[in-house]
Amino acid sequence: MTPQTPDRRSVLVWLSTAGMLAALAAAYGTLAGFMGRFLYPTDRATKGWLFVTQIGRLGVGESIRYHSPVGATVNVTRRGEGGAEADFIALSSVCPHLGCQVHWEAQNNRFFCPCHNGVFDPGGVATSGPPAEAKQTLAQYPLMVDKGLLFIQVPLSRAV
Repeated sequence: MTPQTPDRRSVLVWLSTAGMLAALAAAYGTLAGFMGRFLYPTDRATKGWLFVTQIGRLGVGESIRYHSPVGATVNVTRRGEGGAEADFIALSSVCPHLGCQVHWEAQNNRFFCPCHNGVFDPGGVATSGPPAEAKQTLAQYPLMVDKGLLFIQVPLSRAV
């Protein structure tokens, strides 16, 4: 007896079935991986203290924009004459309402969002406009003063 050789049609059916099963396994495996990362996220990004400026270069009421390594823009404002962390505040420059850029207005002692006239007090709490109606605030970043230098704590890399 000689073994039967499969005909061309049955080989093609077998190969296409195996290919479809492999593609389905890859697709569902990828979906399961994404769901696992969503349901069980990894640790947050590592944070570190980075230099912002010398405290003597920032006058009372003045603000500078700081760009973090991951692309976040932060308004760092000097609120007091002393040289302690409490005399400075670092707030996100992204309005929580629609993501527009917020800037410091020293003459009005406020942060202002020009998109929808959103107004934030010096502590980042919304006082007027759509952000105030939604009771939103600007995200705050920790600051540290060491030997006359101002440092900010920011994520060093994006969370995966």
